Amino acid sequence: MSFPAIHLSGITKSYSHLAEKKNGDDIPDIEVLKGITLDIGQGEFIALQGTSGSGKSTLLHIIGLLDRPTAGVYEVLGQDTSILDDDRQSDLRNQSLGFIFQSFYLIPYATALENVILPGLYSGKPRSELQARAEFLLEQVGLSDRLDFKPSRLSGGQQQRVAMARALLNEPDIILADEPTGQLDSSTSSEIIKLFHVVHEMGRTIVLVTHDEEVASAADRIIKLHDGLIAEDILKG
Repeated sequence: MSFPAIHLSGITKSYSHLAEKKNGDDIPDIEVLKGITLDIGQGEFIALQGTSGSGKSTLLHIIGLLDRPTAGVYEVLGQDTSILDDDRQSDLRNQSLGFIFQSFYLIPYATALENVILPGLYSGKPRSELQARAEFLLEQVGLSDRLDFKPSRLSGGQQQRVAMARALLNEPDIILADEPTGQLDSSTSSEIIKLFHVVHEMGRTIVLVTHDEEVASAADRIIKLHDGLIAEDILKG
C-alpha cells in the first residue's frame, strides 16, 4: 500500500507565555502554526519558504520529531506519530530521518570521519561497517582526502559536506535541511545544492527550509508559508 512520506493534517503549534497574567489579564498563547494540511510524496524535493516568523522552522521541527504539535495529525512513512512515546519517536527519527542544519553542529575535537560515524553508534552495527560506509559517503561528497581533518581545518562548504554525509549514514528515507546554505557564499551554496540533487536522485525525500528564492528554486515543489499558514503550494514543471 502506497502512502506519502509525510502527511500533515490540521497541524497547529502554540506556545504559552511564562507569565500567566499581565495587568490582571490573561495573555493569549502565541500561535506559530495555525492549521497546516500537507502531503509530501515519497521521493519529492520540497522547499519550505517564508520570511522569519512564518513558521517554517517550527514546521520542520515537527516533521523531524524534534517537537510535537499542539493539535493535528502527523504521519511519517505511514506511522501515526501521536501514538508513539518519546523512545519510539527517537527510534523512528534515528532510522528514517537525516538532519542538515545551517550551523553544521560538528564535534570540534572529532575528525570528519568520526563526525560522520557518530549517528550510527546506537544502531548496533559493527564499527568496521560504520567506518566503511562513512568513508564511502565522504568520498561521495568529495572529501576522501579530509577524513582525518577536524572541523577547524575545513572550510564552511567542507563542513556542510561532512554534515550531509553524516545525515546519510543511517540510510534515512527523508532528509530535512534547515537553511543549509545560510552560512555559505553563493558559489559554495551552489555546490551544496548540487549535492542535494545527487541525494534526491538516490531516491531520498528532501524537505529544505530556506528564505532564499534562488535556493528554493532548486526544489521541484515550493511551499510558501506566511503567518503560520500555507500561502502558496507551487509544483514546478
